[in-house]
Amino acid sequence: MPDIKNNAGANHGNHPFFSVIMPCHNAASYFKKGLHSIRYQTFKDYELICICDACTDNTAQIALNYADRVICTSHANDGLARNAGLDVASGEWILFIDDDDWFLHEYVFQMIHDVVGRNNEDMLLFGFIWKTQGYAVNRQDKVWIAVWNKCWRREFIGDTRFPNIKYCSDKYFHEQMMQKGPRAVFWDMPLYYYNFLRPGSLSKELKDKGVLYQEVNYQDDNDHEVNYNE
Repeated sequence: MPDIKNNAGANHGNHPFFSVIMPCHNAASYFKKGLHSIRYQTFKDYELICICDACTDNTAQIALNYADRVICTSHANDGLARNAGLDVASGEWILFIDDDDWFLHEYVFQMIHDVVGRNNEDMLLFGFIWKTQGYAVNRQDKVWIAVWNKCWRREFIGDTRFPNIKYCSDKYFHEQMMQKGPRAVFWDMPLYYYNFLRPGSLSKELKDKGVLYQEVNYQDDNDHEVNYNE
């Protein structure tokens, strides 16, 4: 597992508040928007860990300009790539972001920090904008199985990891976490943009295979966008 860049601790101390884990696969043509949505956060006490997994383009070279740590793997598996990030993460809290998604505005990290800093909880569940579908939230009676719409205390994650399966590793990781009985905060604020059905994405592949997603109750979001500089 070549670690081609490791500035962990150089800018944020040994234990930043957030570790942001982004698995990347041949993302050079589209992942800068997500990277910019992290770089321009007003809250700076975080480390960004990019795991360039089975990349054959210049994803890793681009990531070097943004991430505190860049790791190259050959899994071709988002779950195992996330595990590589978890294994080296040093932040108090863990955020996941997919390479084709982004945080909705530059105050997201500050807002999350302020919420989890007031509560002795293990996880924060927040809302998101789902491209083509609208605004979705987690509720106590209906929790989305994705990992990118949550913030997890690293100590609570412990040694829990994603399974070695191609599809829906989020589901199994989420189930393991929920079986631990986390103390959770539910917040309906949308903080994340899920770029659903991007051509070439796993969501598009699953849709083409006829795998159905959970039904969602949503509100019209007028196709929320952010204008991070490219």
